[in-house]
Amino acid sequence: MSRKAFPKQFIPLYQGKSLFELTVERLLGLGDLLAISGDDYRFFVQEISEKLGVELTQILEPCGKDTAPAMGLAAAFSGANDDLLLFCPADHFIPDAEQFRAMVESAVDLASEGWIVTFGVQPSGPSTAYGYIETGEVIRTNASKSVRFHEKPDAQTAMEFLSSGKFLWNSGIFLIKRATLLEALKEFEPTIYEKCKSAMESAEQDGTFWRPGSDFAEATKKSIDYAVMERASNIAVVPFTGVWSDVGSWDSMFALSKLDKDNCGKLGVVENICTVNSQNTLVHASDRRFVLTIGTRDLVIIDTPDALMVSALDQVEQVKKAVAELDTAGRGEILEHRRVARPWGSYDSVDHSDRFQVKRITVKPGARLSLQKHNHRSEHWIVVKGTALVTRDDEKFLLGENESTYIPLGAVHRMENPEKIPLELIEVQSGSYLGEDDIERFDDEYGRKTQKI
Repeated sequence: MSRKAFPKQFIPLYQGKSLFELTVERLLGLGDLLAISGDDYRFFVQEISEKLGVELTQILEPCGKDTAPAMGLAAAFSGANDDLLLFCPADHFIPDAEQFRAMVESAVDLASEGWIVTFGVQPSGPSTAYGYIETGEVIRTNASKSVRFHEKPDAQTAMEFLSSGKFLWNSGIFLIKRATLLEALKEFEPTIYEKCKSAMESAEQDGTFWRPGSDFAEATKKSIDYAVMERASNIAVVPFTGVWSDVGSWDSMFALSKLDKDNCGKLGVVENICTVNSQNTLVHASDRRFVLTIGTRDLVIIDTPDALMVSALDQVEQVKKAVAELDTAGRGEILEHRRVARPWGSYDSVDHSDRFQVKRITVKPGARLSLQKHNHRSEHWIVVKGTALVTRDDEKFLLGENESTYIPLGAVHRMENPEKIPLELIEVQSGSYLGEDDIERFDDEYGRKTQKI
């Protein structure tokens, strides 16, 4: 489900909403919103903020450097005041937003006094999937000092942690004064501090996006746990109240699913799922086909348009190993789904061979593709829903439903949706090379660089 071009933060996993969307909703009312993301995901973030009607600023990391430099960028961006910063990973599931906000508010005084506040989750079992925080001296009623951060343990150690009553799961959520974070980075990771500071001083604004300067590439790649949390003496742990999951695997999704009398869970397009005499089985179905299980036990079955996974429930953590093997084998499925999201909409690769490819293209209302040409393929467009405004060399014309046009090889062209409903069309490509990098762009409102081969 999660691919490099479409990671789990943006997958509509829960009641048609993505984890990122749920995170934004949970933070409403706590202050201004700032997202730290990669350039490839900026339009996913923007689309969700527009859907929710929320003002959200983005800092676009030119490269991934883990959480310490990402947090350093946010601190350097916040200005010369002592605002509190709440850092929230965008892939957590926390259903009670009101309770979450109350928990954060209860820690404001601590953070304002200079404590680095982290929120620890009471373990519900001896999990090996999470890092742990060992708690020590009580600071006040709702907070203790951190003794040590622990990496994900083995099963025996996890049981020992659980039995002691002194260990909490590390949620990775932090509340910290801007100046406190900068001071900690300056003390423990001076390279990260300097490079983030100079990168934001030379940052360029692009609408609601901020692009840090080139110095960011020289920042040390390190998590905030290693960089600060395991070394600072002013770490306060506040118990996390309510339900929490980082949705790291399908067994965690199983725990969040609504189960039937046979302990079976259904996700995705649930009307495409039927379980007969099955027990303790989780099934995800897409809108492409029907999934039937008969007599299954302790299984996870995840069906998508281009890939099917069947796993023993107690082995789903091995998906990371499987993905590594697929990467070594050069399988494209780890990069993209058959349906690929774009800032203007999406396309679905319906069929292909060595000389042709068929796509179903959806263009959002008011959106348009770049003005471009292809050097190795021609295209036929057939509108099946809505109206398309087509540019082809010196021509500009409308296409309605059940109308088509031809884009010759080398023609400069563009497709636009002038209507208030989505535009859907079938595109048939033919030529000697059909790769996505056969695009020479002349004008693009999304700031994408031209590709030419």
